[in-house]
Amino acid sequence: MSGHPTQSTATQGTATQDTATRIGWIGTGVMGLSMCGHLLAAGHPVTVFNRTRDKAKPLLERGAVWADSPRAVAQTSDVVFTIVGFPEDVRRVYLEADGVLAGLRPGAVAVDMTTTSPSLSSEIFKTAQKKGVHTLDAPVSGGDIGAKNAALSIMVGGEKKIFEEVLPLFERLGRIIVHQGPAAAGQHAKMCNQIVIAGSMIGVCESLLYAVGAGLNPQTMLSSIAKGAAGCWSLENLAPRILKGDFAPGFMIDHFIKDMGIALEEAERMGLRLPGLELVSGLYDEAARAGHGRDGTQALFLALQKLSA
Repeated sequence: MSGHPTQSTATQGTATQDTATRIGWIGTGVMGLSMCGHLLAAGHPVTVFNRTRDKAKPLLERGAVWADSPRAVAQTSDVVFTIVGFPEDVRRVYLEADGVLAGLRPGAVAVDMTTTSPSLSSEIFKTAQKKGVHTLDAPVSGGDIGAKNAALSIMVGGEKKIFEEVLPLFERLGRIIVHQGPAAAGQHAKMCNQIVIAGSMIGVCESLLYAVGAGLNPQTMLSSIAKGAAGCWSLENLAPRILKGDFAPGFMIDHFIKDMGIALEEAERMGLRLPGLELVSGLYDEAARAGHGRDGTQALFLALQKLSA
């Protein structure tokens, strides 16, 4: 692997990573399936594990090899990527006896792309150091669309040298790749991202509710505001889904609630109060209680619509 700058806007196909690098991939859900597919398409040998084997079937049909545990994945890989659900899943995948750190050979790298607790990322980094292996925390933003189009924003924490070695692989997955600083810095940057999204989502949903209440054509309204000062990713990508009644998850509410909870815990630890995030987190809790936990974040619209009825 060779050195690269700390920020990239490269598109898929520009990376020069040696395709002989053996890739391990753990987590083949909404995001992971597409992301792993890009590395497989680039010619890398890929070994996969997922709690439900059926969800990895599309990758296995394309030539990926199945392993029976995270440890088994790590034993056959030079770089292991993980993207699972919750902090407890990350802890289990990395730190248990059959976990990634138990299987990595000296000098190998594990990259956790799950959005998880910064303190857990730090713990995993320190444990890895003692074993002579390397870890990066590299959460992503861009949802299912970004994953499918290899257009994710990737926020990376960890040693800069290791980041530079893995960068060609990141370039297969995203367009904006930034080294944020030491271990856990990627997770902290992702918390900043989620705080902004929390605020923008309530604005998007309430704007559509207001448009309907005022007798406007919501699509016509969007044609005016989507490219102006109100423009944002959520307005451009999720508002059209709401208008179509499409609440399928590009990113699930249950996972977003987890992220907001992490951000609020970290803010409290730093002595910060984030009342806006507290408000939106409570509204998303309402949405989950109404049965929308496994719907996309745009299903906040349904919860707000019910409150307005």
